[in-house]
Amino acid sequence: MAGIFKGATGAFAMTPHKVSVCIMLQIYATPAQITVPFPFSSVAQHNRLGLYLLALTKSCDDILEPKLEDLLNQLRDIGGSLDHWLMDHLTSRLSALSSPDDLFNFFSEMRGILGGSDYGVVDDDQVILDSNSNLGMFLRRCVLAFNLLSFEAVCHLLTNIGIYCKDALSSCSSYELRRLDDSSHNMETLTEYENMDLENFVFERVTEEIEARKKANEKVTFHLHAPKTLSGLVEDLGVPADPQSRLGDKGREHHSNPPCDVLRDIDCESGVFLRTIWQVQGYLMEQADAIEKHGSSFSLNAFELILKQLQKLAPELHRVHYLRYLNSLYHNDYFSALENLHCYFDYCAGTEGFDFIPPASGCNSFGRYEIALLCLGMLHFHFGHPRQALEVLTEAVRVSQQHSNDTCLAYTLAAICHLLSEMGISSTSGILGRSYSPMTNIGTSLSVKQQLFVLLKGSLKRAENLKLKRLVASNHLAMAKFNLTHVQRPLLSFGPKASMKLRTCPINVCKEIRLCSRLIGDFDSESGLMTTEGALSAVWLKNLQKPVGSLVLTQENGSGVNYNSFQFCGQQSSIPGSVLQLVGSSYLLRATAWEIYGSAPLARINALLYATCFADASSSSDAALVHMKLIQHLAISKGYREAFAAFQVAEEKFLSVSKSRMLLLKLQLLHECALHRGHLKLAQQVCEELGVLASPVTGVDMELKTEASLRRARTLLAANQFSQAAAVAQSLFCMCYKYNLQVENATVLLLLAEIHKKSGNAVLGLPYALACLSFCQSLNLDLLKASATLTLAELWLSLGSNHAKRALTLVHEALPLVLGHGGLELRARAFIVEVKCYLSDPSFSVSEEFDIVLDPLQQALEDLQVLEYHELAVEAFYLMAIIYDKLGQHEKREEAAASFRKHITALENPENNEDHLLNML
Repeated sequence: MAGIFKGATGAFAMTPHKVSVCIMLQIYATPAQITVPFPFSSVAQHNRLGLYLLALTKSCDDILEPKLEDLLNQLRDIGGSLDHWLMDHLTSRLSALSSPDDLFNFFSEMRGILGGSDYGVVDDDQVILDSNSNLGMFLRRCVLAFNLLSFEAVCHLLTNIGIYCKDALSSCSSYELRRLDDSSHNMETLTEYENMDLENFVFERVTEEIEARKKANEKVTFHLHAPKTLSGLVEDLGVPADPQSRLGDKGREHHSNPPCDVLRDIDCESGVFLRTIWQVQGYLMEQADAIEKHGSSFSLNAFELILKQLQKLAPELHRVHYLRYLNSLYHNDYFSALENLHCYFDYCAGTEGFDFIPPASGCNSFGRYEIALLCLGMLHFHFGHPRQALEVLTEAVRVSQQHSNDTCLAYTLAAICHLLSEMGISSTSGILGRSYSPMTNIGTSLSVKQQLFVLLKGSLKRAENLKLKRLVASNHLAMAKFNLTHVQRPLLSFGPKASMKLRTCPINVCKEIRLCSRLIGDFDSESGLMTTEGALSAVWLKNLQKPVGSLVLTQENGSGVNYNSFQFCGQQSSIPGSVLQLVGSSYLLRATAWEIYGSAPLARINALLYATCFADASSSSDAALVHMKLIQHLAISKGYREAFAAFQVAEEKFLSVSKSRMLLLKLQLLHECALHRGHLKLAQQVCEELGVLASPVTGVDMELKTEASLRRARTLLAANQFSQAAAVAQSLFCMCYKYNLQVENATVLLLLAEIHKKSGNAVLGLPYALACLSFCQSLNLDLLKASATLTLAELWLSLGSNHAKRALTLVHEALPLVLGHGGLELRARAFIVEVKCYLSDPSFSVSEEFDIVLDPLQQALEDLQVLEYHELAVEAFYLMAIIYDKLGQHEKREEAAASFRKHITALENPENNEDHLLNML
């Protein structure tokens, strides 16, 4: 997200909160003691307060300062056995400041805890703050800010300290009030400063200054507007807001008749003071990151109201239009997003913000039209308009070249690559080769896949030349995705490159992912980015009440238990969120890659690593995706009951993104269960629901459309409607081939082989199974290859018993991978096919080697019982009855036959337990 540099308009103003921090600094840096500084009983206790003060001083310029009540709550969390002493000492020292002389004496004492080169000899046990340290710099700024105050301003600060203390005392419990009784007697002496004429005098002076600046045609900085909305900027936001920081309105009755309309709504009693323009800009940047992270779960109306009020009170703050654009974009309001995007570039021409893309030479006359086109193209991409997005982004390439804006050109090329890889575009003829010179030189006769490869290489090289670290990492990630799912074919059909092996290379995929992960080591080398000073510490302080670590697929404890989590390892990292999100995406891609390659343990480990380490920095969509992967793994390896239990937790956690991820997962689980238990009507309804989720626009939501068609064909196959199932599968194969979905092509080919196998046309099924194996070898789809090998073995068995040994060889070839990485269904199927091969072999004697066929069947039935897969269980019990019959064990044969009939009945009458299946969700 774009930010601005911290300007010179930010003044360090003394506030009651800063006075409280100074008091705690005085506690921390006490005079020399015999052991550790009083009142600390251990060095660890003293260091813990130091870490807390370090966080407080770094977050002193946050958009809202905490109340004394919040400060006392934090002291209770970190103080341990000293919490009551620290709270009492802080409140008593604050209430003891009853006159301006007390403040002058207090800040004179503060100079005594600062050390310097000329400080002289100090005792070994004395704590002296280095004047150049973070704590020392903060204390020096406070002393300087106080020395610059006029006498009237000192009196006003004293009044605010009294109000600051009264708010905390009024909200304390009766027990705490009794403890603070002795320190509250001085509050009466502070009330005389509340209605002083000096206060109105200060307001009048500020008003005169505003009027003088207006007459001089000077721009009024935002920190002089001081609207009442600033005191509640985070009050109604449900995403990052702290519920304890909500501000009341009772303080306004003290100033019911202010002398100036501009300052009429100042909430003096709330402890919130005038903010500088860069602080408000930093707050808006933080909210923009929150919108991009949380998506539609971010509060739309509450934040929109705040932005409208900010826009009214500070019309020169054009970034508000961009925030309104983002807010509308992630809530899928196309017209509002488009209107606010146009307003933003109409007012500031894209010159405010966008530090990722610095302005090019000559942009003063043209503005930053290329940035507007880039944003407009991404808007069309977000709303599923691939053709419009590609046209706009191509125009952005032309304008960037015309204005020599190389950085914008690099980002635009990356956006085009993202568009071509995520959306199904069968042809770019007449669009893509018009503006970008490399494509013009090559020609537009290349396929979309080849054009994407050329653009990826060019975008990566340009980003490396411009030293755009984040873009380099993002391009490495895009290249890894391309290498994962596409076989790199030579651009020319002759020459030395024509003989290259047409296979994907997992080594290249891992190399690109590792190059992306290296970003975490040199993220600070990319300049031009503004991070709000103290943002890390502000988040760190808000997380004091949160448990250390991340809860994966477990319900959060909302009982308000106080956790002693004062550890940096459990707090927000100092690495920027965009960097963490990119590095997290690399681990998410690792999990996807190992899923495709067929390594279930490695896929699970990377998904768990992402959910544990990068959940806070990831977007809600990515977090929902990784939970979706973990739940699917549970369903495959542990059964659907475990998956449904985890799904209920994830659905509550990601309720706002249920349409994109959670609803899809729910329908997938429901469809699998329906097919396993023979609920074909329910399975058909699920297929229709999946079809409704996908956008009707061509080339959009290809994953959903492919999933819906695959499950529809499988449902028709389960209903023994072979011709209809084959027609759906063939249509799906044509669509996947058109849009270069090669992994999906392999799955569809295997489905076609399954259809012909069940229909009794083994000869027609063999070419599809062999073609699927060829795709699997080219794309290194090891687990899918094992499944295709099992299907090929069954097809050979269907051709006669003389092919039994060949089929058994194929099964034994696939068994190691199936047993090591396959799920319950695939393992059960492999055992059943192996037994069928043995029984079909004329040379095999059941009576002599019955363990070879009975043990796999029993293991298969155990797995099928967990899945409640009736169709495969029918086949397993049928084979078991045959084996027992050949062994002459008639009682066990009858038991197997009874179980066979039971599962047949369950398949023929699925309505008996359909309600139970629905209740599981």
